[in-house]
Amino acid sequence: MTDQPEHHRHPIGEPLEREADALIHPEAPVEVPPAEQMSIVRRMRQPRALLSILVPLLIIIVAVALNWDQMKTVPGEIAGANLLFLSLAFLSYYAGFPLRGWRWTKLLKGAGYKIKVRDGTEIIFISWLVNCVVPAKLGDLYRAYLLKLNSPVSATKTLGTVFMERILDLIAIAALGIAAGYWRFRDHLNTLPQTVQVIFAMGVIVVVILIVAMVAMRSFGRRVVGVLPLPERVVELYLRFEEGVFGSVGLRGLPLLGALTILIWASEALRLYLVVRALGFSDVDLGFSGAMFVALIGSLLTAIPFTPAGLGIVEGGMLAVLTTVFKASNTHAAAIILVDRAISVFTVVVLGAIAYVLSSKPRGGGMKVEEIPPQLAPALPLA
Repeated sequence: MTDQPEHHRHPIGEPLEREADALIHPEAPVEVPPAEQMSIVRRMRQPRALLSILVPLLIIIVAVALNWDQMKTVPGEIAGANLLFLSLAFLSYYAGFPLRGWRWTKLLKGAGYKIKVRDGTEIIFISWLVNCVVPAKLGDLYRAYLLKLNSPVSATKTLGTVFMERILDLIAIAALGIAAGYWRFRDHLNTLPQTVQVIFAMGVIVVVILIVAMVAMRSFGRRVVGVLPLPERVVELYLRFEEGVFGSVGLRGLPLLGALTILIWASEALRLYLVVRALGFSDVDLGFSGAMFVALIGSLLTAIPFTPAGLGIVEGGMLAVLTTVFKASNTHAAAIILVDRAISVFTVVVLGAIAYVLSSKPRGGGMKVEEIPPQLAPALPLA
């Protein structure tokens, strides 16, 4: 068991620009920034980050203002929600974080690093705060950086495990979305709405592309890198990244990773289902399969990196599905979306900010990491 070397410790989190440089040069000492330069705060002050938040918010405000005659009833409908179901929705959502932490520790173990589930969950939760306040999914980069900051690991290999986690998520979202949609509309397959048909087609395409891309990367990636006239440092980074990607998933560990992934996304669907139950709208009959279908569409839209947590994009997509496919009224759909996003985004911002301040991880407090032999087979030749 090893603690983090002393030169990796500093009192304040790094700006994200330095975090990216730390991933490219993982062996270089981390430069200590001035005390006022906290990573997330500094990033949020940049014009691009501010615009990514303000523009979608402005669009949402204008849309609400133009339809105020309908939308003015939404606050009252939300105020009448059942607090028990809302509490259960909150608990369901946050039950997913230790599951995500457990899954990531299994991926890291496959890549050669053993950490505690508590540490993995803590790092993931702080990285979700970053995803909720800055665009471009920088929370994933920040997660790899935090682990590197607190332990003597390869940041590039760690980023490979995060990449594999995202691959598992996208395949699960597409597959579970198709399965949930099929079950929900099984009695009307011949008259499926065009929106559902497009979603089904996109799900199939996503799964096929991801599988083909992973097979191609595993079979030809190193050979292609070996042929290209790339600097030795770039080749080394690719090899570490690939080791993190494919070393993190072994045949023996795949059933558990698959089960954890299904449970994680079931918790997302259960959150939305309980939100609908809390609001008690008689015209919105989702059921659990319908809730999973809608929740997974929303999760898939968060992958679009233009705004933090898909702000504006997710709300628009969910509104379209709820009103066109499930025939919910605009006001009821808006109430469902606002409550659901309040749980999945607003509470993460509030609780994540508290965790960021209280946690030692953004300040390089160190953690225990045990290095073990990775699962990856011996390296293939570069040419």
